[in-house]
Amino acid sequence: MIKQHPHRQALRRGILITMFLLFPVIMNYFSPYVIIDGASQGIANGSLFVFGLLFLSSLVLGRAWCGWACPAGGLGEIAFAANNRPVTGRKLDWIKWLIWVPWIGIILWALIYAGGYRHVNLTFDTVGGISLAGDADRPVIAAYVIYYMVIGTFLTLSLTIGRRAGCHAICWMSPFMILGRKLRNIKAWPSLRLQAASELCSNCKTCTSHCPMSLDVNAMVQKGAMENDECILCATCVDGCPKGAIQMRFSAGR
Repeated sequence: MIKQHPHRQALRRGILITMFLLFPVIMNYFSPYVIIDGASQGIANGSLFVFGLLFLSSLVLGRAWCGWACPAGGLGEIAFAANNRPVTGRKLDWIKWLIWVPWIGIILWALIYAGGYRHVNLTFDTVGGISLAGDADRPVIAAYVIYYMVIGTFLTLSLTIGRRAGCHAICWMSPFMILGRKLRNIKAWPSLRLQAASELCSNCKTCTSHCPMSLDVNAMVQKGAMENDECILCATCVDGCPKGAIQMRFSAGR
């Protein structure tokens, strides 16, 4: 059992902010375009390996990456200071699938056209591994335009819609982890999970009001079913519950 910890959320937010500050360096390793560019040239690049690792990690850690280390998630939580309104209505959650499915199709088409992967270059489309350094085919100004477009889109969604709206609507990385977690649940493999003791719940709804992903955690506790595609295992509900009704455990289950 992973118990409540008074400093865990400060540590989590510190890691998220640090990752956001590193985004100018690491952006291309999460880029939806760079993986297409690499596939079209038969090059297995850094973003391919990162997306693969996110899928594999989700078999054990679910979407903990989103809650603890995602640069866009860090930006989303920084924006809480300006707009901490919960995201209502879950239609946003499907938008990312409308982005992800054709994107995967384009990657596969580019890869088939190139005759498959023939080379490995983890720092592809970077100079010295730094995303905003530019390269011979892409001047620095173009790299900065892409950077600010990404940042501006996620920030605008957070400021206009609410908490981590970009994570719900346009994140092209989360489907890898959602699918990995679904596979984990089908196989009932041991992994990091939330568990609840509804008999301890005082129905204060602190868990719901503080959830960064705007989930109705209280309803999940009452049902004793803590699985949700949008849960990022941030442990905010665990650390905020005054009765200790929610815990994180490493266990098998569905």
